[in-house]
Amino acid sequence: MASTTAPEPAVRISGLTKSFGPLVAVDRLDLTVARGEVVAFLGPNGAGKSTTLDVVLGFSRADAGTVTVLGDAPARAVRDGRVGAVLQAGGLLPDLTVRQTLDVVASLQCSTPDVEAVIAQTRLSGLLRRKVGKCSGGEVQRIRLALALLPRPELLVLDEPTTGMDVTARADFWETMREATAQGRAILFATHYLTEAADFADRIVIIDRGRLVADGSVDEIRALGEGTTVTASWPGLSGEPELREALAPVAGSLLTVSVHGEHVELRTTAADDVARLLLTATPAVHLGISALSLDDVFTELVAQEPDAAPAP
Repeated sequence: MASTTAPEPAVRISGLTKSFGPLVAVDRLDLTVARGEVVAFLGPNGAGKSTTLDVVLGFSRADAGTVTVLGDAPARAVRDGRVGAVLQAGGLLPDLTVRQTLDVVASLQCSTPDVEAVIAQTRLSGLLRRKVGKCSGGEVQRIRLALALLPRPELLVLDEPTTGMDVTARADFWETMREATAQGRAILFATHYLTEAADFADRIVIIDRGRLVADGSVDEIRALGEGTTVTASWPGLSGEPELREALAPVAGSLLTVSVHGEHVELRTTAADDVARLLLTATPAVHLGISALSLDDVFTELVAQEPDAAPAP
């Protein structure tokens, strides 16, 4: 019987290190993106996200470690049209119309793209006669997405694709992206909007100071945070001292206490006990108990001190 070999993942990063002078931007990073998988790449400013994506796209070379894209060298995979990218800036001529921009880029592809299908998919039909320089930020990003889709790529790499968009434009962009993922493409995207990551990604990867700090599903990432959030309204609450006095029996379980007028928000390791005390021993009403948000966990993870540097 002929043996079958599993295809190489969309992205395989092993021990990636990249420095700029004394600054280590990416520090021994390991990351794999399976074919057809949607991975959100999160981290604070300067965490190494864009540097990693630059190496994946073949724009720069690693100082150490290996990176393969669809089983090939990054630059070769991009050159062969197997990778599409939506970047934050550059690459568009403002005096060309949207139609001219699409036709010029389509003419440069190795194969013949279905331009009309891409126009329909990215909802650009109403903009074709408009000059790129007259398009809004959200429209420009849709143009960039259309250009990225022209070669029918197996992998899409997006670097902060919705930065500067309003809420409506972001929603439209991700609706278009959902159609793209339905075709089985792998997507690796960096974003500052954690709600986008939670709503769209199969998996979330968080890096800080160039190192991996978390990798898992949305639920797995949320589970990394300690505690549960309890909220309530306390009519006539005088302030935090009164609240803390009332919660003295469960003080050891409180991680954070926040008071905004009559609104109370508590992070605790004993949500049931705190809720029971609020309901039975205080005037608190409108009680709510919820798991930590992705924002809460993200802030906690990237606020931790880095591990001590390894010995030389």
